[in-house]
Amino acid sequence: MTKAKPATFAMLKKPIRVHRGWLLAFRLMIHSIATVLLGLAYYNAINGNVSGDPVQYLLDFTGIGALNLMILSLLTSPAANTLKFAQLMVVRKTLGVYAAIYALAHLYAFTAYELQYEWGLVLSEIVERPYITVGMVALIILFVMLLTSFSAARMKLGKYWQRIHNFVYVAVLLGCLHFLWSVTSNWTEPSVYMGITLILLYLRRKKIQKIFK
Repeated sequence: MTKAKPATFAMLKKPIRVHRGWLLAFRLMIHSIATVLLGLAYYNAINGNVSGDPVQYLLDFTGIGALNLMILSLLTSPAANTLKFAQLMVVRKTLGVYAAIYALAHLYAFTAYELQYEWGLVLSEIVERPYITVGMVALIILFVMLLTSFSAARMKLGKYWQRIHNFVYVAVLLGCLHFLWSVTSNWTEPSVYMGITLILLYLRRKKIQKIFK
């Protein structure tokens, strides 16, 4: 007699489907959390409600926030495949959009508060400091992806839309390099981010090889 498989294993083999209302609620929750946290970060920094340098606080919060959102976006696909929860893919775009918004907020904190809109200095920093250079390239990629995230842009671009959005793999890697190169000591945290990113890219190695042949 064949031994019955555990019920939990059988459940994992079945595709998961939930009501569209739950997916909408989940996306609204992401919108709310991402927006409120970013707003609170700027409010607290501007009003002196943070310990230490408020500008550095904003730079850290927005930069690490953008990285977290990019990594969560990349995690969506393997999570959906593992759980057989295809509907989960709808949140990938939402996470990607907020990754770009946080990256733009990071740039704003840098130009407005760190360099006081000294555009010549901003340009020289981008050109002369490698960690800022790679960060700027990552931001440009995310910004282009944000501009083309709408359905109308996807229809108009056709096959080129996917090619543009495949550069998210380059953006997240450059974002990790930006973080790693920006610290002068205690490389533990940026190294963890780099490790997670490399694992995610390794899991997609076949797809990435086809894209960048």
